Amino acid sequence: MNIQNKLWYALLVDSIIVFTSVYISTISLFPVSEVFTTPLLIIATTLIISHHVFAHYYKMYKRAWEYASIGELIIIFKAVTFSILVAAFCQFVFMNDIYFRVLASTWMIQIFLISGSRFSWRYFKDNGMLGNKPQLKPTLIVGAGSAGTLVARQLRYNKDSGLEPVAFIDDDKRKQNLDIMCLPVVGGIDSLEENVRKLGIDTIVIAIPSLKKKELNKIYMECVSTNATTQMIPMFEDLVTGKVSVNEIRNVQIRDLLGRPAIELDTDSIENFVKDEVIIVTGAGGSIGSEICRQLSQYQPSQIVLLGHGENSIYSIEMELRSSYGHEIEFTTEIADIKDRDKIFKIMEYYRPKAVFHAAAHKHVPLMERNPEEAINNNIYGTRNVAEAADAGGVETFVMISSDKAVNPTSVMGASKRIAEMIVQNLDKKSNTRFVAVRFGNVLGSRGSVIPLFKEQIRTGGPITITHPAMERFFMTIPEASKLVLQAGSLAQGGEVFVLDMGEPVKIVDLAKNLLRLSGLTEDDIGIEFTGMRPGEKLYEELLNDYEVREKQIYPKIYIGKSVEIDVEEVMNMVRSCRTGDKDVIRETLLSIANNAPVAEEVNSEIAII
Repeated sequence: MNIQNKLWYALLVDSIIVFTSVYISTISLFPVSEVFTTPLLIIATTLIISHHVFAHYYKMYKRAWEYASIGELIIIFKAVTFSILVAAFCQFVFMNDIYFRVLASTWMIQIFLISGSRFSWRYFKDNGMLGNKPQLKPTLIVGAGSAGTLVARQLRYNKDSGLEPVAFIDDDKRKQNLDIMCLPVVGGIDSLEENVRKLGIDTIVIAIPSLKKKELNKIYMECVSTNATTQMIPMFEDLVTGKVSVNEIRNVQIRDLLGRPAIELDTDSIENFVKDEVIIVTGAGGSIGSEICRQLSQYQPSQIVLLGHGENSIYSIEMELRSSYGHEIEFTTEIADIKDRDKIFKIMEYYRPKAVFHAAAHKHVPLMERNPEEAINNNIYGTRNVAEAADAGGVETFVMISSDKAVNPTSVMGASKRIAEMIVQNLDKKSNTRFVAVRFGNVLGSRGSVIPLFKEQIRTGGPITITHPAMERFFMTIPEASKLVLQAGSLAQGGEVFVLDMGEPVKIVDLAKNLLRLSGLTEDDIGIEFTGMRPGEKLYEELLNDYEVREKQIYPKIYIGKSVEIDVEEVMNMVRSCRTGDKDVIRETLLSIANNAPVAEEVNSEIAII
């Protein structure tokens, strides 16, 4: 029923109740007397007019009665009482008498019937009788105290949560076997598993925010053992003051930590680029590589070749994709190491793909500081192998996944990525293949990133460890990163470095605090410790070097860096010369190359803005 219909319905119902209440009172009090008289008609008419005047004054017809509470009952009381007083005044003025008993009885009937008609809306809503009844998940609330009853009330009145409270669990013996908010307290924590099974519980909400972390962890582990989805409420004070609602009682989602809206890109150009084509993804079992494969599958290429070194991760993504898209797309796996030049060339020659998305790389800064020779082997030589194989195989577009750490690098990982960029940009100048690079910020939720680390530290009781309070990074989600790669492939003209506009950088400490808040915790529960910066780390990251910056975006939310000419042969000679040296020599040489490589005149500096 729309708002206009509700208004006319309320006006009609009120008019009938007010008009007939006078006659019902009279018949009840004086069953043998004549009822349909002029004085009673005057009283009834006066009551209708005065009732609607006061109803309008108190905005009775502008209230959402499906959420009616004691406040709405007070409004009805005032409107009915003042309309009865007006009727009594009119009787005294025009009839020199007041029918006290009739008016008192009329007042009670009106209060009862008008309140009943209004509160029926709330009853119907609470019981899912207004419109289509939503499919709600049976929910068990752990804790029948103040927080638990508040959660139960909000869940009942807010169906958008998708949860339907069916019972409480509480260790307080005085509450067990009682009903609270019309919900039974079915037992203590020791009966949790039995009640989850008996009641068909889908979701458990832990509503005891006053407990310390260790006690909450014990209860949490009991809940998790039932295999039901387990969630915690935010701080009780936040629920009471309205800072958060029951809609925030859910698992923490990565996008909640971005501090900005998720970025959507041009799906039409991506579809035109990959539909019905053969695509190779290196590092297909990794966080980024696997998501690239998922995103690619939505645009229906004819075949995706999943190339990776780890057989377990490749098998997992293959099974996932086959179950979702196996009837539409051919998925082929190739277990190969990008350092194996001969095999990479054979694979590229055999499949002859339209595009290669190169996501295979070592990316962990501290690990590469300790193993710089592996950064050379994998990130530099491995990238060169795949890029030159793509050139030899007649690939149309090659997209390399780089990093914002490649800009003015201070780490081995960043330096190796910058040198890999030089290699693919140099190849672009002499190949028919379009070679481009895509620079990422930190990818939220990827393997080895801060979010999985923070979540594990929270799960074990803390503390959360951060290297420096001022450290900040650009962040993006895994889907954003993967879509940027596909978009770069569709926009590539050759030699570019694509960068996503990720908004303002986010302080790592703020990220940790947001994760705590969304987990229903505070710093007092877990604690945050600063451990000092690690070798190779920077306080701030950049997205483009000064000589790469363009003033315009090539596409909304995407920037393109200018291609520059580097003497790559000299660069590779320097890399070869340090390859067998000790770790310090390798590190110093790579940083020197990445930061001091000679920059010649710009090429492709007038690439068209698409």
